[in-house]
Amino acid sequence: MSTKTVSNSNAPVIESRQMLLDYFAGGEKPAARWRIGTEHEKFVYAVGDNHAPSYDEPGGIRDLLAELTQFGWSPVEEGGKVIALAGPDGNVSLEPAGQLELSGAPLDNLHQTCAETGRHLEQVKAVGEKLGLGFLGLGMWPDKSRAELPIMPKGRYGIMLNHMPRVGSLGLDMMLRTCTIQVNLDYASEADMAQKFRVGLALQPLATALFANSPFTDGKPNGFLSYRSHIWSDTDPARTGMLPFVFEDGFGYERYADYALDVPMYFVYRDGRYIDAAGLSFRDFLKGELSVLPGEKPTMDDWADHLSTAFPEVRLKTFLEMRGADGGPWGRICALPALWVGLLYDNQALDAVWDLVRDWDMAGRQALRDSVPRLGLDAPLPGGGKLRDIAGLVIEIAGAGLTARARFNSAGDSENGFLDPLREIVRSGKVPAQALLDRYHGEWQGDVTRIYDETRF
Repeated sequence: MSTKTVSNSNAPVIESRQMLLDYFAGGEKPAARWRIGTEHEKFVYAVGDNHAPSYDEPGGIRDLLAELTQFGWSPVEEGGKVIALAGPDGNVSLEPAGQLELSGAPLDNLHQTCAETGRHLEQVKAVGEKLGLGFLGLGMWPDKSRAELPIMPKGRYGIMLNHMPRVGSLGLDMMLRTCTIQVNLDYASEADMAQKFRVGLALQPLATALFANSPFTDGKPNGFLSYRSHIWSDTDPARTGMLPFVFEDGFGYERYADYALDVPMYFVYRDGRYIDAAGLSFRDFLKGELSVLPGEKPTMDDWADHLSTAFPEVRLKTFLEMRGADGGPWGRICALPALWVGLLYDNQALDAVWDLVRDWDMAGRQALRDSVPRLGLDAPLPGGGKLRDIAGLVIEIAGAGLTARARFNSAGDSENGFLDPLREIVRSGKVPAQALLDRYHGEWQGDVTRIYDETRF
């Protein structure tokens, strides 16, 4: 989730609806300036007993952040406590229960993206060796209950933790027990944004399946391949889901703005603190009628903050966020941006993959999304067949898109090789969660704690 590293007290007050739309238009860039932003979260645990460390305990999350500053990261404070780090590789931040996130810098190519991921992981592993901490790339804590997990000292999280049980039964699990990989991508125009949004939303279930990596809850199989994805189905219906309007004629900035305005608020950030506005209306805020700030109208910073509190499968800010993947190991952190860059950053690939999914009806899209968390690549496609029937073709299209981009490293390698982990999943027929379940029922003999030593970074 977003961490405020800078507060802009001079942000303009929103005086018109057009300013909301201009915010999205301000993200438009020519293809030569398109960049790749990759975010990934990982679980932090104490090597000695596998517990999730609190913020304040010796060798805990506070000390982890402090030790990372030796690599050039600058502390970001809230309420006198360091809750994030800023540096040339983006930001390091904390999820609600201490999951550690790298929100990477916007980069030109996948070689840079994977190198950035590698630098970060080497840094945290070096600090982990000193503090006795390990790091897991999974979609969900395999054995931790909510009660066993700490809460990080971030104001927005306190508001959300109070609000989540009012609107769904699994929102606290989303906040405390899950990790994801996410990719942020640019668009050239409103029409380009719309086509990329549609493709991203239609194929987000494929990303969920290929990266499904959360088959355990409370130390045993939970019946799902991506329980993280299932959790979103009962988190908060007002701010999650497949957004059917995206596939309607005329979709663009205005329709997304209307959706965002209808998403209930969480908070307003003022003078270094978060004011609880959970459940209130941003439309009332625009009229100066927000009960917690009577007479005050929002700024463009407030609009940016509010957009970060909607959680659909694809999210629009001044870029598009692909949000369907479970957390995973280094190679899959590099593979997710490879998939989406290959599909969305080459016009021929984008048109080809849109032709593949454009005729799906909304009921079929929703059924696919609903069944993927449990069935993975065996989820039914709209119109017949299974998701696995198109998985290889979609990866082939992405590979062609990456080849066409012709971004090479110093050894002359293209970006295409970053798709190899996904090709192997399709070749084997098993998504990552199924491989973990095989080990659980086989060599692990039902002992899920083996996951700590065998799948840590």
